[in-house]
Amino acid sequence: MEGAKKQVFTIKVEDGKPGKDGRPAVGPVFRNILAKDGFPPLDPDMRTSWDVFRTAAGKYPDNRMLGWRPFKDGVPGPYLWKSYKEVYEEVLQIGSALQQLGVQPGSRVGIYGSNCPQWVVAMQACNGYSIICVPLYDTLGAGAVDYIIDHAEIDVVFIQDKKIKEILSPNCTSATRLKALVAFTSATNEQIKDAEQIGMKVYSWNDFLKMGKDKPVKPRPPQPNDTCTIMYTSGTSGQPKGVMLSHESHGMYVKGVDLFMDQFEDKMSTEDVFLSFLPLAHILDRMIEEYFFHKGASVGYYHGDLNALRDDLMELKPTLLVGVPRVYEKIYEGILKALADLRPLRRVIFNALYNRKLASMKAGYTQKTASPFADMLAFRKVKARLGGRLRLLISGGAPLSTEIEEFLRVTSCAYFIQGYGLTETLGPSTVGYPDDMSLVGTAGVAATFTELRLEEVPEMGYDPLGVPSRGEILIRGSTVFTGYYKNPELTNEVMVDGWFHTGDIGEMSPDGILKVIDRKKNIFKLSQGEYVAVEYLEKVYVFPPIIEDIWVYGDSYKSMLVAVVNPHEENTMKWAGSNGYKGSFSEICKSEGLKEHVLKELAAAAQKNKLRGFEYIKGVVLDPVPFDIERDLVTATMKKRRNYMLKYYQPEIDKVYKTLEGQRAANKAK
Repeated sequence: MEGAKKQVFTIKVEDGKPGKDGRPAVGPVFRNILAKDGFPPLDPDMRTSWDVFRTAAGKYPDNRMLGWRPFKDGVPGPYLWKSYKEVYEEVLQIGSALQQLGVQPGSRVGIYGSNCPQWVVAMQACNGYSIICVPLYDTLGAGAVDYIIDHAEIDVVFIQDKKIKEILSPNCTSATRLKALVAFTSATNEQIKDAEQIGMKVYSWNDFLKMGKDKPVKPRPPQPNDTCTIMYTSGTSGQPKGVMLSHESHGMYVKGVDLFMDQFEDKMSTEDVFLSFLPLAHILDRMIEEYFFHKGASVGYYHGDLNALRDDLMELKPTLLVGVPRVYEKIYEGILKALADLRPLRRVIFNALYNRKLASMKAGYTQKTASPFADMLAFRKVKARLGGRLRLLISGGAPLSTEIEEFLRVTSCAYFIQGYGLTETLGPSTVGYPDDMSLVGTAGVAATFTELRLEEVPEMGYDPLGVPSRGEILIRGSTVFTGYYKNPELTNEVMVDGWFHTGDIGEMSPDGILKVIDRKKNIFKLSQGEYVAVEYLEKVYVFPPIIEDIWVYGDSYKSMLVAVVNPHEENTMKWAGSNGYKGSFSEICKSEGLKEHVLKELAAAAQKNKLRGFEYIKGVVLDPVPFDIERDLVTATMKKRRNYMLKYYQPEIDKVYKTLEGQRAANKAK
């Protein structure tokens, strides 16, 4: 029997304190066991983000670094690769060309487009010449891009060809301050002329490379305390916030992951391959790539269509997959659909093997040794659907359901962990451990250079000194941001006594294992005085197969909850066929019969999860169009913009409440 002894992941470095003199109570401070004697010192060759890349390029010059799929006749072909040496040479050329444009150390340069080798070359050129890289979200509209260019005072933008029109749009008024655009490939003659009219020069990628090659300039390496990047977060309300992250924090992250990975028998190697599809403009993908560069491993970029991601998986055959919960929900749904198509006997066999392996893993066996027979007979087919070589899957961005995490830990034939972090904490602040089933359904424990504690939130009834210990998650450590750009007031609001106040609500076990259970601001009080934690309810209510996504809404002047539901198209059409409904998906979504069915499914989910009466959904609006960025309903990371949702759906919500009040009045009259 393996792993029967309970592992110790954390050390308590400070006790909790009760509230005093108007200050809220705080829970104990936990640190990773790897930092029990204090945070480890940085290595001399990784004190900055530039150090990490420069050292790797010298150590692994011929290794494959960046891969992409060129298109032929509109179809993506096999992956092509640039080596570390080739990328390093391009970085020096791009950096030298920037010097010719007069871009000085500390200046801000934007990068606007989907993940690709040019994105990383531009980023590393900024690093090597002490220029601050400012990602412009590929998934944000011109309004936010316009704001960031102006707010960050950006001089030059590296840009994907199809995004040039966004910068040259009349709506992007800040474009007039730009000196130049550098296209990832090239711009049209018309775009070049339009840019010239507002005093902007447009370069093709190859022309800009040649410019730097003809007049090379040595790198101007940054200092550890210099700002590496200003990464704007897509706020759920108002304008984006510019998060300033130092070069040293990037070095700390890489060192921390190194120490974490050294604990395990299964080592990362130069043969590992990462499929990059989460936006590089977000912190999670950016930091995973930085670590891969440090190890001399390979990063292959998806071909641009998330709906065809499986094609990239089969072509690249990655060893690491990093996704947000929705990615794993879709994988889970795909596997369940394949299971449903099996003959009944094969389904019975699959379920028996699943339960056997799960029991073995819970008893302490590793995923490799729990049931090799089950892996060979059934689960290798799941692994094959994911490319066949995956060794590790990581979920971040939001909590993943326990059911899905457990399922993928058993069936993927790979390690699976969750983590938690924010842009302000340089990504993962907590991390799970593979092969420890006690961490399933949690965000794990403090990362190497992180300290965690919870703080009381009295208006929500969360007490870090209670049982269980609950409160706002506070983070302190070497990877925490240095402040919001040009916003000291907001910085001081969230940074108190060195602790970053995340706005997330956590539950902490006595040994420092964290669960993210709520969002501090996403609560409201119903008219009967009951508080509702809306994000928890949405996790419960999204599970019925008929539901793709859901937004739960309550009003302090009402006693009932309502919701806007995106029905699951395929399952809705199956239900319609079985119940005599005909028409398009949009037409079916207008039917009262589907509304009644959705309400019954929501009630069943509420009952199964033992929700209280006031937490039941009493009325729904059905929207066949998924919540999207185009309507400002979600952020680039798919977080709900609740105030925008309310504004958008207000007329329909009012109708639902009016109907519910009419039904209540009629019932009273009986």
